[in-house]
Amino acid sequence: MSSCDSCSDSSCSVKQPGQANDQQSQMRQALDRRMCGVKHKIVVMSGKGGVGKSTTAVNLALALAQQGNKVGLLDIDLHGPSIPKMFGLEGQHPNADENGIYPLETGDLKVMSIGFLLESTGDATIMRGPMKHGAIQQLLSDVVWGELDYLLLDCPPGTGDEPLSAVQLLGSRAAAVVVTTPQDVALTDVEKSLSFCRELKLPVVGLVENMSGFICPHCGGKSDIFKRGGAQKLAEKTGIKLLAEIPFEPLVVIGGDAGQPHLLAHPDSANSEALRTVAKAVCDYCAAD
Repeated sequence: MSSCDSCSDSSCSVKQPGQANDQQSQMRQALDRRMCGVKHKIVVMSGKGGVGKSTTAVNLALALAQQGNKVGLLDIDLHGPSIPKMFGLEGQHPNADENGIYPLETGDLKVMSIGFLLESTGDATIMRGPMKHGAIQQLLSDVVWGELDYLLLDCPPGTGDEPLSAVQLLGSRAAAVVVTTPQDVALTDVEKSLSFCRELKLPVVGLVENMSGFICPHCGGKSDIFKRGGAQKLAEKTGIKLLAEIPFEPLVVIGGDAGQPHLLAHPDSANSEALRTVAKAVCDYCAAD
């Protein structure tokens, strides 16, 4: 049985009668055909930059894969793709044939980013609204994802073109994980992300409070350098579940720069344990969906 035969999305254009009669319809069918093989789509987003969203997306994808799932990670930060560096894959390029573009694989994870399509890591991606939508549609429909349990999308900060296009293109069985840090200046912007999800009828799995306390690498003590508990207050205010409070550890930064994700390099850390908690919450949510 093909993935389209088992697709549960009643709006899927592949399941509609008739033939695609224009280019846009053909592109939509190509996208739906590819997404039929993906059980769950998780949009990792935040209204605020600098909250560790990409780090969360990378390690959450790895945690889901470690639980025996087939996982893909798509970087849709078109202007500042960081996923290639965080996996130590800078300078590598995907293979392609008549079937499409093949994502790079690292361990059990399939990874794709516009960064893999640039000639140099220093090249700028210069595009505006309609071009961004088209680029994200191509990354979703032209990439040979195969059968996946989860496809995670790492979005740039804010509620602009990239997350809007992603939500519009993904179809059903998509949900969001929203990342914040504890301080009020971040929470104010992150609340806008929750409003974005409500407006677009995108379910929210829950909130992740990142950098929730600093763990000293020397004494093991914990200091609340960005305050603590802000995400819990936002969760209570909005009715959105708080999935985990992830502490900040200097080794996370070192690993990200070195292309060694923290969950793999330090699986027994408090940070890694919190990320596995988030992964379990995502699995439980999707199982009940």
